[in-house]
Amino acid sequence: MALNLLVDSRDVRFVLFEMLGLDKMDRYPKFSSHDRDIYEDTLNLAERIAVEYFYPSNMEGDREGGARFIPETNEVKVPESVKRAVKKFFESGFNLMRVSESQGGMQMPVLFHTACYEYFQAGNTSAEMYGGATLGAAYILTKFATDEQKKLYLPKMVAGEWGGDMCLTEPDAGSDVGALKSRAVKQPDGTYLITGQKIFISSGENDIFENIIHPVLARIEGDPAGTKGISIFIVPKYLVNPDGTLGKRNDVICSGIEHKLGIKSSSTCSLNFGDNGKCVGYLLGKEREGMKIMFYLMNEARIATGLQAQGQSSAAYMHAVTYARNRKQGSHITQTLNPDAPKTAIINHPDVQRMLLWMKASVEGMRMLSYYLSYCVDLSEVEDGEEAKKANAIVELLTPIVKAGISDSSWLVTSEAIQVYGGYGVCMDYPVEQYARDTKVFSIYEGTNAIQSLDLIFRKILMNPDNYNLKCWREFAGEITEKSKGVVDEKYTAMVEKGFAKFDEVISFIKDQMDTGKFMAVTLHATPLQQCMYMLVLAWLHLWSLTVSTPKMKELLGNAKGDERQKIINDNLEAAYYSGRVLSSQFYIGSEFPKYFGKVESILINELAAIKTTSAVFSGAPEE
Repeated sequence: MALNLLVDSRDVRFVLFEMLGLDKMDRYPKFSSHDRDIYEDTLNLAERIAVEYFYPSNMEGDREGGARFIPETNEVKVPESVKRAVKKFFESGFNLMRVSESQGGMQMPVLFHTACYEYFQAGNTSAEMYGGATLGAAYILTKFATDEQKKLYLPKMVAGEWGGDMCLTEPDAGSDVGALKSRAVKQPDGTYLITGQKIFISSGENDIFENIIHPVLARIEGDPAGTKGISIFIVPKYLVNPDGTLGKRNDVICSGIEHKLGIKSSSTCSLNFGDNGKCVGYLLGKEREGMKIMFYLMNEARIATGLQAQGQSSAAYMHAVTYARNRKQGSHITQTLNPDAPKTAIINHPDVQRMLLWMKASVEGMRMLSYYLSYCVDLSEVEDGEEAKKANAIVELLTPIVKAGISDSSWLVTSEAIQVYGGYGVCMDYPVEQYARDTKVFSIYEGTNAIQSLDLIFRKILMNPDNYNLKCWREFAGEITEKSKGVVDEKYTAMVEKGFAKFDEVISFIKDQMDTGKFMAVTLHATPLQQCMYMLVLAWLHLWSLTVSTPKMKELLGNAKGDERQKIINDNLEAAYYSGRVLSSQFYIGSEFPKYFGKVESILINELAAIKTTSAVFSGAPEE
């Protein structure tokens, strides 16, 4: 297998098995057929496909210009290397990981699914999007389609013969979904004629699949305005005959694709429905339940978006470390005054070490966060009663943190990777500039990070009965904090406990603002609060990591110090791993997390200048 410059496979196993106990989930009947050997073999396969198929297609597809629109035929051509990667993904069975065994799937935990998909996201997130969009559409059909619809569409979607997407955004209805103008008119045979335009539709048209199943949000003629009047429809690219064969082309065409900063191999399409008045759609679920159904997919998509950003961050970090080990520039800082000193690898320069350790701590924090959330998704499905309810509460609370926190941080991590490369980092001969370009959109789509912040502060905290979501997370977080005592250097435990106390203070402040009718102030503080909570969650996870990694590091290093300690680390990969894990967690809690307290204070100061502005304040920019 080619060199893995995508994901730290040892760290994947640390989080899966040593922190979260994936190999112990066979205690649940749903996962009883899986053991450590199966997980290891599947991880190795995911890594091999990501390295051999996804990674080579990433730069190749980007340099070719990505997906191409053919105006003469309204078709989209995907780079051949990307098509091969998507085909290999389906051939290898990763599309079946979460499908039940009764339906021919693997029935694996969401936690493990997340770990495998990190490799694909790091390899080529544009390629993964074709499979991800298809399986996302299949997911909501599994939950809401009729038996007849499931039989007609699902087998070929799950097999990767047919594709899927999610048709939500319109020119005047992006974040404001309720403003959509797409219409559905019911026909005597129970079908609907769909008219309207959708934009920014990932995988909306491509030459990978022989058919594409579009779930489309539209308003049935006569239904009320706003989100309450929205329904969702199945609109196939090609109509499907009762026997499952393809019929005539439906009245839906691609009118163009976007020319984007990044993820160029992912076709981002504008789709026209019913230009000739003949676009046939089939109601999915019940009338006026479109938003309810869509949110099942959106919550999954938001978690997946955090994983996309995590993948770009991981690959950028891995490349930066490798480059820093091999790039020689300047002499060692201790030899500054020696004109004959040999050149040293830049990884030996203190500031480069700082940048790399910051990236390492950030990526490991992202991985712990996304894996932990996935673990809670599993618990919500296999546990009973109160335990399942608690797990679901944590999923609800942390979903906007995964999406917004990781995607914002990824932009910074990929930028830092460019900085490690220096001038070469901004050159297209090297891959890190593409990781930065590819990752930027993740803070924007699937609900902007401002929307995630509003969701967190209002729906997940202020409007949550009895603070149940927060209480469930805090209960478990408290258990970890207690376990760290006597195991971890007390200054790190104390720092995290201090962070929780400060968080309680800022939540009380926000509630007081809400109770006194200062709604605008609460809205203003939504994004800063989300950013603070992301830092607190990562600090807590790094403390959890220390409770596991510190004893194992001590076991391997004993009382060795100085040169003897370094020799053990140089000669023993496990000693090197645990030493690095301890250092990155200590760095995050001791060096990065203290910035959290300044961010919290900036909320408590309650500066309201931003909500006192009007358009005229921003002088110098012309009005149109």
